[in-house]
Amino acid sequence: MGKPSLICDFQELYRYLIDDFVIQYCRELKRDFIIKNEDFLAFRKGKREYLSDSLTRSLFKSLNEFFKIKVEIQRIRMGKNQEIETLICEEALLFAMYLRNERKDWISRIANFNY
Repeated sequence: MGKPSLICDFQELYRYLIDDFVIQYCRELKRDFIIKNEDFLAFRKGKREYLSDSLTRSLFKSLNEFFKIKVEIQRIRMGKNQEIETLICEEALLFAMYLRNERKDWISRIANFNY
C-alpha cells in the first residue's frame, strides 16, 4: 500500500456526486444483470452479478452527460454558470493556489449547488 495522498482526501469532496448519480441510475434499472462465476481465492469460488455490456456502456454515457450539467456557480474567469466537470477542475486549481499561499483561504463551492 502506498503513502496516503492528499488527492485521496480531496476527491472525497466529490464522492457524493457519484454516489447520488449511481443510486438514481440504479433505481431505474430493470433486472438486466449477468452472472459470472469467479475465483475469489484459490480455494473459494463464487458468483458475481454484473451489468450487461449494453447497460455498462449506457451507465458511462449517462455519467459523462451528468458531468456536462450546468450549475449556477460563477467561473473563475468569466461566465455565470459552468459544467460540473469544469467546477471540479476549478476547485482543484483554487485549492492548489491556497496550498501555495497564492490565496488567503479556500472554501469549496461544490457543496453549494443542487443539480
